[in-house]
Amino acid sequence: MYLLYTIMFLGALGIMVGCCYRLSCVAFLGPYWYLLLLDKTSWNNHSYLYGLLAFQLALLGADRYGSLDGLLRPQKRNAHVPLWNYTLLRAQIFIVYFIAGLKKLDADWVGGYSMSSLARHWLFSPFRLVLSEEMTSLLVVHGGGLVLDLSAGFLLFFDATRPIALFFVTYFHCMNSQLFSIGMFPYTMLASSGLFCHPSWPRRLCACCPRWLRRMLPSTQPPRPSPDCHYGGRRARGGLRPRQHLAAAFTLLYVLEQLFLPYSHFITQGYNNWTNGLYGYSWDMMVHSRFHQHVKITYRDGLTGEVGYLKPGVFTQSRRWKDHADMLKQYSTCLSHLLPRYNVSQPQIYFDVWVSINDRFQQRLVDPRVDLVRAPWSPWSPTPWLLPLLLELSPWRERLQELESQLDGHTDAVFIADFPGLHLENFVSEDLGNTSLRVLQGEVLVELVEQHQNRSLREGEGMQLPAGQYHKVHTVSPKPSCYMYLYVNTTALALEKNLTRLQELRERVRNGTETEPLPPELRPILGEPPPVGTAADPVVMAFLRRQRRLEEQNRRREASLAQRLHRFLRKKFYLFRRSILVFWELPKGNCPYQSGHRLRSSDRGASSDPDPWNIQVLNSVKRIRPRARPFPAWPGGLRHHLRLLPIPGGAVGASPAAPHTTAPNSREAGEAPSARLSVDTYPHPRPKALYLPA
Repeated sequence: MYLLYTIMFLGALGIMVGCCYRLSCVAFLGPYWYLLLLDKTSWNNHSYLYGLLAFQLALLGADRYGSLDGLLRPQKRNAHVPLWNYTLLRAQIFIVYFIAGLKKLDADWVGGYSMSSLARHWLFSPFRLVLSEEMTSLLVVHGGGLVLDLSAGFLLFFDATRPIALFFVTYFHCMNSQLFSIGMFPYTMLASSGLFCHPSWPRRLCACCPRWLRRMLPSTQPPRPSPDCHYGGRRARGGLRPRQHLAAAFTLLYVLEQLFLPYSHFITQGYNNWTNGLYGYSWDMMVHSRFHQHVKITYRDGLTGEVGYLKPGVFTQSRRWKDHADMLKQYSTCLSHLLPRYNVSQPQIYFDVWVSINDRFQQRLVDPRVDLVRAPWSPWSPTPWLLPLLLELSPWRERLQELESQLDGHTDAVFIADFPGLHLENFVSEDLGNTSLRVLQGEVLVELVEQHQNRSLREGEGMQLPAGQYHKVHTVSPKPSCYMYLYVNTTALALEKNLTRLQELRERVRNGTETEPLPPELRPILGEPPPVGTAADPVVMAFLRRQRRLEEQNRRREASLAQRLHRFLRKKFYLFRRSILVFWELPKGNCPYQSGHRLRSSDRGASSDPDPWNIQVLNSVKRIRPRARPFPAWPGGLRHHLRLLPIPGGAVGASPAAPHTTAPNSREAGEAPSARLSVDTYPHPRPKALYLPA
């Protein structure tokens, strides 16, 4: 693998300086597409675009001006480039913009649901001075993105509108570089804007430089005729040659193919999910935002009938499989091949994936009753075990926003939609002292497992749920049911009160109104080290961490433009420095992330475990009541996540605490967003587990 990346690096370097251009293009193109097709989980529109541009460059004459090949081969030096070369590249960039704009005509994007939280970013602060956050999201984020994508290609093409387009496109991609972690894509698109300008702009730019500098720059003389070009008028030499006919036909067919692929989902129906089109070909990455509430993987031994649970993502580092039926099928096949090594014969794999798309209800993606190992799947036909997106519930989104706006600062809600005949098993943590369920539509049957009681609820009815117990919510209505959980984290609320008291105490000490001396365990709130032999109070430590976080946030918020630019450049410098150091150490075998290396627990942010990858097989399905202890959190995040994981006995691949916690509106199951409190601690005693080698 290191050899492939080394070849790619040398190929990219050769393309950049124009040295052995054709060979460099092949050296980059071959390994790049091999690695891209090798792992579909890393596939996206950006990586696909890089592969397309590399393919085009391998066919174009991009080594005519300012290249090392031009210095060695005079017939190429400062020669004309055929117009179809520019046409192909311009058409590709135009398609990226225009198809992305057409995809944004989706009702969710036009309605402002796709990126509803993006307007809170500091980049949109100037717009929020005159517009509300909701209008900034609707008009600037969604409306502005739609108009820019639809018009950018046209505005860049015409000379009269190109300066306007360059301004807005540059502003757009600079914002994207700060809003999203999408690698080099914004800078690639910025560089591609120069393709739409007159081909002589680099020559004119070099001519404006001082004379002493022009000696080190490419020639400013007019380009010379090239045998690869067809000239009209006085310079015409006969008709078009077969090679030029072939180039014109290839350009036309390539553009048509690129226009067709984003809408080819009626052919590749097996890759369709809730959104149509092959992921990575469709130029619609930002149109759909997904939030995973909970993912459960159940395995059943085909011989003994024994049931167990796997941690989502075990044996893989990918996250994308949760959203695509074809990847779920492949993942289940992989698990069926691996589990027999751990005394699971003829394994059956069942997935229960809960996800919300564009602020809709949380609902199941696939049928949890279907064994995906033996389930049919074909790239040319619809997936039968894929559950439909409940589009008829889309109008509920405004109502859900109203319900959330009516909640106080300590109450949170999770909105669930389920299909008839299915049920959700849920554990309510003891920290959630006030948890209730309310039916919004349909009819459900709530089963209190430990109390052996059932209660039927209709639309508008609700009930209090006991803390520290399991319950099941069965959908018994003929249509999908909709219900909501309302919960208050009493433990986090008590922690917040303690942190507030410490803040008030520190203020009183600083302004002299507090006359009583502080006890030794509280001295650290004044910045003093704790006395020797005094145990650190966890609440005090949480307070200090929160204060450091607040100070850092204020410092970043009040930073000047120069300071923000310095932080940005410093971040990029260390990013490139790290990449260079890793590349430099590869031949020596000193790279810390080489093949077969086991990540330390500190590398992955996990608790120390006998297994470096924290992979476990829990063969018991004994119910375990988790006891959650409060964990420090920051302002605005003192809310506990509703535990919506129906896994009674733990999971494979993580500390068994993880299956019992699911973060509302979290992108990963069991993963808490930074603005919320996570209290994932494992109950004692720990169940017996079989640790797998990494």
